[in-house]
Amino acid sequence: MQAQAPSMQGSREALSAIHKTNHRILPFLALMFVLAFLDRVNVGFAKEALHVNVGIGAAAYGLGAGIFFLGYVVLEIPSNLMLHRVGARRWLARIMVSWGLVAASMAFVQGPTSFYIVRVLLGIAEAGFFPGVILYLTYWYPNRHRSAATGLFYWGLPLAFIIGGPLSGALLSIDSALGLRGWQLMFIIQGAAATAVGVWAWFYLDDKPTDATWLARNEADALQSWIAEEERARHTEQPLSALAALRNPRVWYFGIIYFFINLTLYGVTFWLPATVGKIVGLSSFMVGIVSALPWIAAAIGLYLVPRIASRSGKYTQYGALCMVVAAVGLTLAASFGPVFSVAALSLAAFGFISVLPLFWNLPTEYLSGAAAAGGIALINSIGNLGSFTSPYFLGIVEGRTGSIHFGLYGLAVGAVICALLIVLARQRGARKRQNSTSGPEQTIALRSR
Repeated sequence: MQAQAPSMQGSREALSAIHKTNHRILPFLALMFVLAFLDRVNVGFAKEALHVNVGIGAAAYGLGAGIFFLGYVVLEIPSNLMLHRVGARRWLARIMVSWGLVAASMAFVQGPTSFYIVRVLLGIAEAGFFPGVILYLTYWYPNRHRSAATGLFYWGLPLAFIIGGPLSGALLSIDSALGLRGWQLMFIIQGAAATAVGVWAWFYLDDKPTDATWLARNEADALQSWIAEEERARHTEQPLSALAALRNPRVWYFGIIYFFINLTLYGVTFWLPATVGKIVGLSSFMVGIVSALPWIAAAIGLYLVPRIASRSGKYTQYGALCMVVAAVGLTLAASFGPVFSVAALSLAAFGFISVLPLFWNLPTEYLSGAAAAGGIALINSIGNLGSFTSPYFLGIVEGRTGSIHFGLYGLAVGAVICALLIVLARQRGARKRQNSTSGPEQTIALRSR
Protein backbone atom coordinates (compact mmCIF):
# COMPACT_ATOMS: atom_id res chain seq x y z
CA MET A 1 0.00 0.00 0.00
CA GLN A 2 1.43 3.36 -0.94
CA ALA A 3 2.27 5.88 1.73
CA GLN A 4 0.76 8.82 -0.02
CA ALA A 5 -2.16 11.03 0.77
CA PRO A 6 -4.98 10.19 -1.63
CA SER A 7 -6.52 13.62 -1.25
CA MET A 8 -3.31 15.27 -2.39
CA GLN A 9 -2.00 12.87 -5.03
CA GLY A 10 -4.23 14.19 -7.78
CA SER A 11 -3.59 17.86 -7.04
CA ARG A 12 -2.50 19.63 -10.20
CA GLU A 13 -1.08 22.46 -8.11
CA ALA A 14 1.11 20.08 -6.06
CA LEU A 15 2.44 18.38 -9.17
CA SER A 16 3.19 21.77 -10.73
CA ALA A 17 5.13 22.71 -7.57
CA ILE A 18 7.17 19.49 -7.80
CA HIS A 19 7.99 20.23 -11.44
CA LYS A 20 9.25 23.70 -10.54
CA THR A 21 11.21 22.32 -7.59
CA ASN A 22 12.96 19.86 -9.90
CA HIS A 23 14.28 22.73 -11.98
CA ARG A 24 14.99 25.15 -9.14
CA ILE A 25 16.53 23.11 -6.33
CA LEU A 26 17.90 19.83 -7.70
CA PRO A 27 20.57 21.27 -10.05
CA PHE A 28 21.82 23.48 -7.23
CA LEU A 29 22.02 20.54 -4.79
CA ALA A 30 23.88 18.49 -7.42
CA LEU A 31 26.37 21.35 -7.81
CA MET A 32 26.90 21.35 -4.05
CA PHE A 33 27.49 17.58 -4.15
CA VAL A 34 30.10 17.92 -6.92
CA LEU A 35 32.03 20.48 -4.88
CA ALA A 36 31.73 18.40 -1.70
CA PHE A 37 33.17 15.33 -3.38
CA LEU A 38 35.94 17.29 -5.11
CA ASP A 39 37.09 18.88 -1.86
CA ARG A 40 37.06 15.48 -0.18
CA VAL A 41 39.07 13.54 -2.77
CA ASN A 42 41.24 16.17 -4.51
CA VAL A 43 44.01 15.37 -2.03
CA GLY A 44 44.54 12.21 -4.09
CA PHE A 45 45.56 14.26 -7.12
CA ALA A 46 48.10 16.16 -4.99
CA LYS A 47 49.60 13.03 -3.39
CA GLU A 48 52.94 13.15 -5.22
CA ALA A 49 53.24 16.94 -4.93
CA LEU A 50 52.66 16.79 -1.17
CA HIS A 51 55.39 14.19 -0.89
CA VAL A 52 57.91 16.20 -2.93
CA ASN A 53 57.12 19.69 -1.63
CA VAL A 54 56.24 19.26 2.04
CA GLY A 55 57.56 15.81 2.92
CA ILE A 56 54.29 13.93 3.38
CA GLY A 57 55.18 10.29 2.74
CA ALA A 58 52.92 7.39 1.87
CA ALA A 59 52.14 6.44 5.48
CA ALA A 60 51.39 10.03 6.50
CA TYR A 61 49.29 10.53 3.40
CA GLY A 62 47.25 7.40 4.05
CA LEU A 63 46.57 8.43 7.64
CA GLY A 64 45.67 11.98 6.66
CA ALA A 65 43.37 10.87 3.84
CA GLY A 66 41.46 8.53 6.14
CA ILE A 67 41.45 10.74 9.24
CA PHE A 68 38.97 12.98 7.43
CA PHE A 69 36.24 10.58 8.50
CA LEU A 70 37.04 10.96 12.21
CA GLY A 71 35.29 14.29 12.65
CA TYR A 72 32.90 13.60 9.81
CA VAL A 73 31.34 10.49 11.32
CA VAL A 74 31.31 11.76 14.92
CA LEU A 75 29.50 15.00 14.09
CA GLU A 76 26.99 13.82 11.49
CA ILE A 77 24.16 13.32 13.97
CA PRO A 78 24.61 16.64 15.86
CA SER A 79 24.89 18.46 12.53
CA ASN A 80 21.66 16.99 11.15
CA LEU A 81 19.80 17.77 14.37
CA MET A 82 21.01 21.35 14.11
CA LEU A 83 19.79 21.54 10.50
CA HIS A 84 16.36 20.38 11.63
CA ARG A 85 16.37 23.04 14.35
CA VAL A 86 17.66 26.12 12.51
CA GLY A 87 16.57 25.35 8.96
CA ALA A 88 18.26 23.80 5.94
CA ARG A 89 19.06 27.07 4.17
CA ARG A 90 21.15 28.45 7.03
CA TRP A 91 22.85 25.20 7.95
CA LEU A 92 23.73 23.97 4.46
CA ALA A 93 25.14 27.42 3.67
CA ARG A 94 27.22 27.30 6.88
CA ILE A 95 28.54 23.85 6.04
CA MET A 96 29.63 24.87 2.54
CA VAL A 97 31.29 28.12 3.58
CA SER A 98 33.24 26.49 6.41
CA TRP A 99 34.36 23.43 4.45
CA GLY A 100 35.40 25.63 1.51
CA LEU A 101 37.62 27.76 3.75
CA VAL A 102 39.20 24.69 5.36
CA ALA A 103 39.68 22.99 1.98
CA ALA A 104 41.47 26.09 0.64
CA SER A 105 43.78 26.08 3.68
CA MET A 106 45.19 22.74 2.48
CA ALA A 107 47.35 24.88 0.20
CA PHE A 108 49.39 26.00 3.21
CA VAL A 109 50.17 22.73 4.99
CA GLN A 110 53.82 22.49 5.99
CA GLY A 111 54.15 18.84 6.95
CA PRO A 112 52.35 15.79 8.33
CA THR A 113 51.06 17.47 11.52
CA SER A 114 49.40 20.40 9.76
CA PHE A 115 48.13 17.95 7.12
CA TYR A 116 46.40 15.84 9.79
CA ILE A 117 44.90 18.91 11.45
CA VAL A 118 43.44 20.30 8.23
CA ARG A 119 41.98 16.93 7.21
CA VAL A 120 40.29 16.50 10.61
CA LEU A 121 38.91 20.05 10.39
CA LEU A 122 37.65 19.36 6.87
CA GLY A 123 35.69 16.36 8.12
CA ILE A 124 34.25 18.42 10.97
CA ALA A 125 33.26 21.23 8.61
CA GLU A 126 31.65 18.94 6.03
CA ALA A 127 29.89 16.71 8.58
CA GLY A 128 26.17 16.59 8.00
CA PHE A 129 26.13 17.83 4.41
CA PHE A 130 24.98 14.62 2.74
CA PRO A 131 22.44 13.47 5.38
CA GLY A 132 21.33 17.09 5.57
CA VAL A 133 20.45 17.11 1.88
CA ILE A 134 18.62 13.78 2.18
CA LEU A 135 16.61 15.26 5.08
CA TYR A 136 16.04 18.48 3.10
CA LEU A 137 14.50 16.50 0.22
CA THR A 138 11.87 15.12 2.62
CA TYR A 139 10.70 18.72 3.15
CA TRP A 140 10.08 19.16 -0.58
CA TYR A 141 9.06 15.81 -2.06
CA PRO A 142 6.29 13.34 -1.16
CA ASN A 143 7.18 9.66 -1.10
CA ARG A 144 6.34 8.72 -4.68
CA HIS A 145 8.47 11.54 -6.12
CA ARG A 146 11.41 11.50 -3.73
CA SER A 147 13.33 8.60 -5.27
CA ALA A 148 13.57 10.25 -8.70
CA ALA A 149 14.55 13.55 -7.05
CA THR A 150 17.27 11.85 -5.00
CA GLY A 151 18.54 10.21 -8.18
CA LEU A 152 18.96 13.60 -9.85
CA PHE A 153 20.79 14.92 -6.78
CA TYR A 154 23.09 11.90 -6.92
CA TRP A 155 24.17 12.95 -10.39
CA GLY A 156 26.70 15.06 -8.54
CA LEU A 157 28.64 11.87 -7.70
CA PRO A 158 29.43 10.65 -11.24
CA LEU A 159 29.84 14.24 -12.41
CA ALA A 160 32.51 14.75 -9.75
CA PHE A 161 34.42 11.77 -11.17
CA ILE A 162 33.83 12.75 -14.81
CA ILE A 163 34.96 16.37 -14.50
CA GLY A 164 37.01 16.22 -11.30
CA GLY A 165 40.01 14.42 -12.76
CA PRO A 166 40.52 16.64 -15.80
CA LEU A 167 39.83 19.79 -13.77
CA SER A 168 42.23 18.90 -10.98
CA GLY A 169 44.83 17.79 -13.50
CA ALA A 170 44.58 21.08 -15.36
CA LEU A 171 45.02 23.07 -12.15
CA LEU A 172 47.98 20.95 -11.09
CA SER A 173 49.69 21.73 -14.38
CA ILE A 174 49.60 25.50 -13.67
CA ASP A 175 52.82 25.96 -11.75
CA SER A 176 54.43 29.03 -10.20
CA ALA A 177 51.38 31.24 -10.79
CA LEU A 178 51.11 34.04 -8.23
CA GLY A 179 54.06 32.50 -6.41
CA LEU A 180 52.05 29.32 -5.76
CA ARG A 181 52.49 25.79 -7.03
CA GLY A 182 49.82 24.01 -9.04
CA TRP A 183 48.67 21.84 -6.15
CA GLN A 184 48.23 24.93 -3.97
CA LEU A 185 46.16 26.64 -6.66
CA MET A 186 43.99 23.53 -6.95
CA PHE A 187 43.11 23.56 -3.25
CA ILE A 188 42.52 27.33 -3.17
CA ILE A 189 40.34 27.51 -6.29
CA GLN A 190 38.21 24.47 -5.48
CA GLY A 191 37.82 25.54 -1.84
CA ALA A 192 36.90 29.09 -2.88
CA ALA A 193 34.28 27.69 -5.25
CA ALA A 194 32.62 25.81 -2.37
CA THR A 195 32.64 28.92 -0.18
CA ALA A 196 31.14 31.03 -2.97
CA VAL A 197 28.35 28.50 -3.57
CA GLY A 198 27.73 28.41 0.19
CA VAL A 199 27.14 32.16 0.23
CA TRP A 200 24.89 31.75 -2.80
CA ALA A 201 22.94 29.00 -0.99
CA TRP A 202 22.03 31.44 1.79
CA PHE A 203 20.11 33.58 -0.69
CA TYR A 204 19.02 30.88 -3.14
CA LEU A 205 17.58 28.04 -1.05
CA ASP A 206 14.29 28.03 0.86
CA ASP A 207 13.55 25.89 3.90
CA LYS A 208 10.17 24.58 2.71
CA PRO A 209 7.61 25.10 -0.07
CA THR A 210 5.62 27.77 1.77
CA ASP A 211 8.80 29.90 1.99
CA ALA A 212 9.39 29.82 -1.78
CA THR A 213 8.47 33.03 -3.59
CA TRP A 214 9.02 31.25 -6.92
CA LEU A 215 5.98 29.03 -6.24
CA ALA A 216 2.42 30.29 -6.56
CA ARG A 217 0.69 30.36 -3.19
CA ASN A 218 -1.80 27.64 -4.14
CA GLU A 219 1.05 25.43 -5.44
CA ALA A 220 3.10 25.84 -2.27
CA ASP A 221 0.10 25.16 -0.02
CA ALA A 222 -0.91 22.06 -1.99
CA LEU A 223 2.59 20.57 -1.88
CA GLN A 224 3.05 21.40 1.80
CA SER A 225 -0.30 19.80 2.62
CA TRP A 226 0.59 16.62 0.74
CA ILE A 227 3.89 16.29 2.60
CA ALA A 228 2.29 17.16 5.96
CA GLU A 229 -0.37 14.48 5.49
CA GLU A 230 2.29 11.87 4.85
CA GLU A 231 4.14 13.06 7.95
CA ARG A 232 1.04 12.49 10.06
CA ALA A 233 0.66 9.00 8.57
CA ARG A 234 4.25 8.11 9.43
CA HIS A 235 3.72 9.12 13.05
CA THR A 236 1.56 6.01 13.54
CA GLU A 237 4.59 3.71 13.32
CA GLN A 238 7.87 5.58 13.41
CA PRO A 239 10.08 6.56 16.36
CA LEU A 240 9.16 10.15 17.24
CA SER A 241 12.40 11.47 18.75
CA ALA A 242 16.01 11.53 17.60
CA LEU A 243 17.05 9.38 20.58
CA ALA A 244 14.36 6.82 19.80
CA ALA A 245 15.56 6.67 16.19
CA LEU A 246 19.14 6.02 17.30
CA ARG A 247 17.94 3.04 19.37
CA ASN A 248 15.61 1.71 16.68
CA PRO A 249 16.64 -1.69 15.19
CA ARG A 250 15.25 -0.82 11.76
CA VAL A 251 17.42 2.28 11.56
CA TRP A 252 20.49 0.16 12.31
CA TYR A 253 19.28 -2.37 9.73
CA PHE A 254 19.13 0.36 7.10
CA GLY A 255 22.65 1.38 8.13
CA ILE A 256 23.93 -2.16 7.49
CA ILE A 257 22.40 -2.11 4.00
CA TYR A 258 24.10 1.21 3.30
CA PHE A 259 27.40 -0.22 4.59
CA PHE A 260 27.33 -2.91 1.89
CA ILE A 261 26.40 -0.39 -0.82
CA ASN A 262 29.39 1.78 0.09
CA LEU A 263 31.58 -1.31 0.26
CA THR A 264 31.06 -1.92 -3.47
CA LEU A 265 31.17 1.77 -4.41
CA TYR A 266 34.50 2.52 -2.79
CA GLY A 267 35.93 -0.80 -3.93
CA VAL A 268 35.45 0.17 -7.57
CA THR A 269 36.64 3.73 -6.89
CA PHE A 270 39.81 2.26 -5.38
CA TRP A 271 40.50 -0.26 -8.16
CA LEU A 272 39.39 1.54 -11.34
CA PRO A 273 42.50 3.74 -11.89
CA ALA A 274 44.80 0.73 -11.54
CA THR A 275 42.67 -1.23 -14.01
CA VAL A 276 42.72 1.51 -16.63
CA GLY A 277 46.46 1.96 -16.13
CA LYS A 278 47.02 -1.66 -17.24
CA ILE A 279 45.58 -0.98 -20.70
CA VAL A 280 48.60 -0.69 -22.98
CA GLY A 281 48.99 2.29 -25.31
CA LEU A 282 46.70 4.83 -23.66
CA SER A 283 47.82 8.43 -23.35
CA SER A 284 47.21 10.34 -20.12
CA PHE A 285 44.23 12.02 -21.73
CA MET A 286 42.73 8.71 -22.85
CA VAL A 287 43.25 7.23 -19.38
CA GLY A 288 41.05 10.05 -18.06
CA ILE A 289 38.42 9.40 -20.73
CA VAL A 290 38.33 5.64 -20.12
CA SER A 291 38.21 6.13 -16.35
CA ALA A 292 35.06 8.21 -16.83
CA LEU A 293 33.13 5.41 -18.62
CA PRO A 294 31.80 3.64 -15.48
CA TRP A 295 30.58 6.97 -14.10
CA ILE A 296 28.83 7.78 -17.37
CA ALA A 297 27.04 4.43 -17.04
CA ALA A 298 26.20 5.36 -13.44
CA ALA A 299 24.73 8.70 -14.54
CA ILE A 300 22.50 6.91 -17.07
CA GLY A 301 21.33 4.54 -14.34
CA LEU A 302 20.56 7.41 -11.98
CA TYR A 303 18.30 8.92 -14.59
CA LEU A 304 16.48 5.75 -15.65
CA VAL A 305 16.15 3.40 -12.68
CA PRO A 306 14.53 5.70 -10.06
CA ARG A 307 11.97 6.84 -12.63
CA ILE A 308 11.04 3.27 -13.52
CA ALA A 309 10.85 2.29 -9.85
CA SER A 310 8.71 5.33 -9.02
CA ARG A 311 6.14 4.41 -11.67
CA SER A 312 5.77 0.87 -10.34
CA GLY A 313 6.37 1.54 -6.64
CA LYS A 314 8.68 -1.50 -6.50
CA TYR A 315 11.65 0.18 -4.86
CA THR A 316 13.03 -2.80 -3.00
CA GLN A 317 12.67 -5.12 -5.97
CA TYR A 318 14.56 -2.77 -8.27
CA GLY A 319 17.05 -1.98 -5.51
CA ALA A 320 17.85 -5.65 -5.00
CA LEU A 321 18.15 -6.14 -8.77
CA CYS A 322 20.63 -3.25 -8.95
CA MET A 323 22.87 -4.92 -6.39
CA VAL A 324 22.68 -8.23 -8.28
CA VAL A 325 23.79 -6.35 -11.40
CA ALA A 326 26.65 -4.87 -9.37
CA ALA A 327 27.65 -8.35 -8.19
CA VAL A 328 27.70 -9.66 -11.76
CA GLY A 329 29.81 -6.70 -12.90
CA LEU A 330 32.33 -7.18 -10.08
CA THR A 331 32.59 -10.91 -10.78
CA LEU A 332 33.19 -10.34 -14.49
CA ALA A 333 35.74 -7.58 -13.75
CA ALA A 334 37.73 -10.00 -11.60
CA SER A 335 37.62 -12.75 -14.23
CA PHE A 336 38.92 -11.04 -17.38
CA GLY A 337 41.62 -8.69 -18.65
CA PRO A 338 41.74 -4.92 -18.15
CA VAL A 339 39.81 -3.89 -21.31
CA PHE A 340 36.83 -6.11 -20.57
CA SER A 341 37.15 -5.28 -16.87
CA VAL A 342 36.43 -1.60 -17.56
CA ALA A 343 33.20 -2.62 -19.32
CA ALA A 344 32.33 -4.93 -16.41
CA LEU A 345 33.04 -2.18 -13.87
CA SER A 346 30.70 0.08 -15.88
CA LEU A 347 27.99 -2.52 -15.37
CA ALA A 348 28.82 -2.68 -11.65
CA ALA A 349 28.74 1.12 -11.34
CA PHE A 350 25.35 1.20 -13.07
CA GLY A 351 24.08 -1.12 -10.34
CA PHE A 352 25.58 0.20 -7.12
CA ILE A 353 25.02 3.86 -8.01
CA SER A 354 21.45 3.39 -9.27
CA VAL A 355 20.48 1.67 -6.01
CA LEU A 356 21.32 4.72 -3.89
CA PRO A 357 18.16 6.83 -4.43
CA LEU A 358 16.03 3.68 -4.16
CA PHE A 359 17.67 2.80 -0.87
CA TRP A 360 17.11 6.24 0.66
CA ASN A 361 13.39 5.90 0.00
CA LEU A 362 13.28 3.24 2.74
CA PRO A 363 14.39 5.30 5.79
CA THR A 364 12.84 8.56 4.56
CA GLU A 365 9.43 6.88 4.30
CA TYR A 366 9.88 5.50 7.80
CA LEU A 367 11.23 8.58 9.60
CA SER A 368 10.25 12.21 9.86
CA GLY A 369 11.04 15.28 11.95
CA ALA A 370 13.75 14.95 14.60
CA ALA A 371 13.73 11.16 14.18
CA ALA A 372 14.59 11.59 10.50
CA ALA A 373 17.37 14.06 11.32
CA GLY A 374 19.05 11.68 13.77
CA GLY A 375 18.23 8.43 11.96
CA ILE A 376 19.44 9.52 8.52
CA ALA A 377 22.70 10.78 10.01
CA LEU A 378 23.23 7.49 11.88
CA ILE A 379 22.58 5.48 8.72
CA ASN A 380 25.09 7.57 6.81
CA SER A 381 27.67 7.17 9.59
CA ILE A 382 27.31 3.37 9.55
CA GLY A 383 27.51 3.40 5.77
CA ASN A 384 30.76 5.35 5.86
CA LEU A 385 32.37 2.43 7.67
CA GLY A 386 32.06 0.69 4.32
CA SER A 387 34.11 3.53 2.83
CA PHE A 388 36.88 2.61 5.30
CA THR A 389 36.55 -1.13 4.99
CA SER A 390 36.57 -1.58 1.22
CA PRO A 391 39.99 -0.12 0.27
CA TYR A 392 41.53 -1.59 3.44
CA PHE A 393 40.13 -5.03 2.60
CA LEU A 394 41.29 -4.84 -1.02
CA GLY A 395 44.75 -3.71 0.07
CA ILE A 396 45.13 -6.67 2.44
CA VAL A 397 43.97 -9.13 -0.23
CA GLU A 398 46.31 -7.72 -2.86
CA GLY A 399 49.22 -7.70 -0.42
CA ARG A 400 48.74 -11.35 0.50
CA THR A 401 47.79 -12.80 -2.90
CA GLY A 402 49.51 -10.44 -5.32
CA SER A 403 46.19 -9.85 -7.05
CA ILE A 404 43.07 -7.84 -6.35
CA HIS A 405 40.80 -10.34 -8.09
CA PHE A 406 39.92 -12.28 -4.95
CA GLY A 407 39.04 -8.99 -3.27
CA LEU A 408 36.60 -8.19 -6.06
CA TYR A 409 34.99 -11.60 -5.65
CA GLY A 410 34.57 -10.72 -1.98
CA LEU A 411 32.89 -7.42 -2.89
CA ALA A 412 30.58 -9.31 -5.25
CA VAL A 413 29.53 -11.52 -2.33
CA GLY A 414 28.89 -8.36 -0.32
CA ALA A 415 26.67 -7.03 -3.11
CA VAL A 416 24.61 -10.23 -3.08
CA ILE A 417 24.24 -10.00 0.71
CA CYS A 418 23.09 -6.40 0.25
CA ALA A 419 20.46 -7.49 -2.28
CA LEU A 420 19.10 -10.05 0.19
CA LEU A 421 18.99 -7.48 2.99
CA ILE A 422 17.01 -5.09 0.77
CA VAL A 423 14.47 -7.81 -0.01
CA LEU A 424 14.20 -8.66 3.69
CA ALA A 425 13.66 -4.97 4.48
CA ARG A 426 10.51 -5.07 2.38
CA GLN A 427 9.28 -8.23 4.12
CA ARG A 428 9.98 -6.76 7.57
CA GLY A 429 8.03 -3.63 6.63
CA ALA A 430 5.11 -5.67 5.32
CA ARG A 431 4.89 -7.72 8.52
CA LYS A 432 5.06 -4.58 10.62
CA ARG A 433 2.20 -2.95 8.70
CA GLN A 434 0.09 -6.11 8.91
CA ASN A 435 0.51 -6.21 12.68
CA SER A 436 -0.11 -2.51 13.25
CA THR A 437 -2.92 -1.52 10.90
CA SER A 438 -6.45 -2.10 12.06
CA GLY A 439 -8.69 0.17 10.03
CA PRO A 440 -9.12 1.83 6.66
CA GLU A 441 -7.86 5.13 7.99
CA GLN A 442 -4.44 3.55 8.57
CA THR A 443 -3.90 2.17 5.07
CA ILE A 444 -1.90 5.19 4.05
CA ALA A 445 0.67 4.50 6.77
CA LEU A 446 4.27 3.66 6.23
CA ARG A 447 5.29 1.45 3.38
CA SER A 448 8.77 -0.02 3.23
CA ARG A 449 9.07 -1.22 -0.32
